[in-house]
Amino acid sequence: MEVVANEAVFMASAAGKAFFALIEPHRLLLLAAGCLMGLVLGIVPGIGGITGIAMLLPFTFGMDPYSAFALLLGLAAAVSTGDPIPAVLFGVPGGAASAATVLDGFPMAKNGEAGRALSASYMSSLMGGIFGALLLAISIPFLRPIMLYLGSPELLAFAILGISMVAVLSGSAPLRGVAAACLGIMIAMIGSDPQTGTLRWTFETLYLWDGLPLIPVLLGIFALPELCDLLIGRTAISKQIDKAAIYRGQLQGVKDCLKNWWLILRCSWIGGGVGAIPGIGGSVIDWLAYGHALKTEKGASQTFGKGDVRGVIASESSNNAKEGGALVPTVAFGVPGSASMAVLLGAFLIHGLVPGPDMLTKHLDITYTMVWSIAVANIVGAGLCYAFSPQFAKLATLRYTLILPAVLGVVYIGAFEASRNWGDLIALLMFGVLGWVMKQNKWPRPPLVLGLVLGDTIERYMFISIERYGFSWLWRPVVAILLAIAIIGVIRPLLQDIRRQGGVRNLASSFGAPRFQYSQLFTIFYFCVIAALVIAALPWHFSAKLVPLVVGTLALTVITLSLFNDMCRRPEPKAAAAGHGESGKGDAIHMDITSDTGHLPMREVVTRAGIFFGYLLAFMAVMSVIGLIPTAFIFVIVFMRIEGKERWSLVLTYASVLTLSIYIVFDYFMAVPWPPTLIGKFVPALKLLPSM
Repeated sequence: MEVVANEAVFMASAAGKAFFALIEPHRLLLLAAGCLMGLVLGIVPGIGGITGIAMLLPFTFGMDPYSAFALLLGLAAAVSTGDPIPAVLFGVPGGAASAATVLDGFPMAKNGEAGRALSASYMSSLMGGIFGALLLAISIPFLRPIMLYLGSPELLAFAILGISMVAVLSGSAPLRGVAAACLGIMIAMIGSDPQTGTLRWTFETLYLWDGLPLIPVLLGIFALPELCDLLIGRTAISKQIDKAAIYRGQLQGVKDCLKNWWLILRCSWIGGGVGAIPGIGGSVIDWLAYGHALKTEKGASQTFGKGDVRGVIASESSNNAKEGGALVPTVAFGVPGSASMAVLLGAFLIHGLVPGPDMLTKHLDITYTMVWSIAVANIVGAGLCYAFSPQFAKLATLRYTLILPAVLGVVYIGAFEASRNWGDLIALLMFGVLGWVMKQNKWPRPPLVLGLVLGDTIERYMFISIERYGFSWLWRPVVAILLAIAIIGVIRPLLQDIRRQGGVRNLASSFGAPRFQYSQLFTIFYFCVIAALVIAALPWHFSAKLVPLVVGTLALTVITLSLFNDMCRRPEPKAAAAGHGESGKGDAIHMDITSDTGHLPMREVVTRAGIFFGYLLAFMAVMSVIGLIPTAFIFVIVFMRIEGKERWSLVLTYASVLTLSIYIVFDYFMAVPWPPTLIGKFVPALKLLPSM
């Protein structure tokens, strides 16, 4: 007892010392500066906290550890608070970890509830972030035994549990969801096989040797389809709202969070707990929390994806809690819990700190500085967001001709930041087309992203587990429990369908003669793509092709079943079909954003979509010649004059301000290395000009 009491006194003393060190004025100013930069980076799609931390690292050389971690963690924590702003207002995830926020936040903005959605995201981020910091604080004494117990089998089981969420993330189309997840896993395997060095689906392109970066795929799948629909509809995101309505929405968002405190607590546990597991990554945490809320909240299956504030709360509370969780293995073992934590390890080296036992004993006060920094940064970040929220909410009421040019320019910059290769922009365009077609044909997109995020993790840990343990790893207690939960999650939709139909015999009798619909053409195309990938994998080394062939065979099977179900299953009455059916019969593809272009003739929809992607192609073509910054200026003028017939004074002012902003932020301050241009190649002297 005396030892425990002494340990408690030691920890309390270290926590108190860290707190008083952090609240010194110059450190609070540094933390606030980090928060402000983090919010800006969170608002800009695709840039993220990794870039910001890497940029700030050199400036911490002359700082003491307390100040350095206040600045860096202030930025890292505030990025997660800023991420939902573009997700809610434009349907463009600010980062991979806010993709699930789009599903309910964007429909809320369309319904005139942007203020409420933003407020709920800020408050849930605040509560989740503080919980994540608290989790880190109280878990410090228990870190070593827990983290040392987790081996590759447990990490594999966690990844399999994550991928089993496709059954939830697919809404009323579970077979399509599994097929989409399989394609995501196969995309994750593009590049050099780590076991044999076999080049898988690289198509003799050097860009693909290291695999496809996540950010261009994410922005293509989620951002471009929403922007395309905005042009097709040719309206503002939401109707005009007055200032009083925004403030009422802010107050309502706070009330929503207080009302759903138990949901925030549960999702924060998910964010903090999964965030502490190295290799799983923050890109999947919001989906896990969203899926948990969907399964546990009353009436969620009917309202999620259509503007339910609980979807925003679940995603954002887990998103911010992950930062505290990710610090756990970083501090205890030097194993980064996330990509931003990997960059943060550089700060440890700069200041002569070695992650491990010393951080839990000799430097415990510095560890607690990190805890306090995350907690205070969440408070400061949320306060800044609330201060500017009325201005943010008004952005949703702007005409599409004022929104699209700026957002598209930033999306291009964010996508290029992935690996700084022209291939990033080509991938952005290709997955933008795929995402739009999937949305139009009611194929759920979240499972594809989930498969992409977890595919490489599953393959890597599976080979390690089998090599080290054979198949005995399946009987480890944690593994067995997690796999059982995953299996139940996958087969649950089938069992629900059988129960709803009144048994297997009644289910079988619901099929009849096949019927052809144009939407089935995409399913056939999808089948052909997967089949082509499987055939290309046949000559590979056994170890390199094992997982791709298993996943590809599963995908072909479920696509065939989905097509059979779509063609042969008799339509149900609308009241009964809502929320059920593989072909999207009824209204409840609730795990994706419903396209609001259904009131337009299909020919007009396709024509306007062609115009949108034509603009993107033209942007890339001109950009390849003269660079992004001059192209942005020209694009704004052409787009606003052709699409909206906007007056010249507004067009030239808008184009000048946007171009100057891109130059100052991305060229002058961030020193982004722009893609090479033809004019720069043939006239080298012009390389001195920005982005050429």
